[in-house]
Amino acid sequence: MSDEVTAAEKWDRRFFELSHLVASWSEDRGRKVGAVIVGPANDIRAIGFNGLPRRVDAELEVRHARENGEKYYWFEHAERNAIYNAARSGIGTEGCRMYTNLFPCADCTRGIIQSGIVELNTFAAPEADEVFKRSFEVARVMLSEAGVNLRVFPPDFI
Repeated sequence: MSDEVTAAEKWDRRFFELSHLVASWSEDRGRKVGAVIVGPANDIRAIGFNGLPRRVDAELEVRHARENGEKYYWFEHAERNAIYNAARSGIGTEGCRMYTNLFPCADCTRGIIQSGIVELNTFAAPEADEVFKRSFEVARVMLSEAGVNLRVFPPDFI
């Protein structure tokens, strides 16, 4: 086995590093998620992080409450934000790849499939997350049935 890193692996690392950087911009106080949409020529098409919609006040404390589920009404996920950002700018996502620093939920997976993304690069779903456990299970099934290439990387990849 060679210690040599392939060009493809270098790109994977770069895009995962970018997803982590973008995640740091999140307004969510509990979970930072970033997504990067990449074209066939390794061109960055769009990025997204989890946060409230544009022009919606993120400073109101009640909108951050996970315990009672309130935050789920207010926050958009990184994966869909990346898709929306591409659409808003008139940038196509058909045939693209997505890199995320967290496994996507079922809602985001539907967006990934519907936007024509053909490959998802991510990390394993957090096993301790009871809120999204079923959603992660459904996401895996949808990705498989839709033929989206799912590449799950070990946590220490970057």
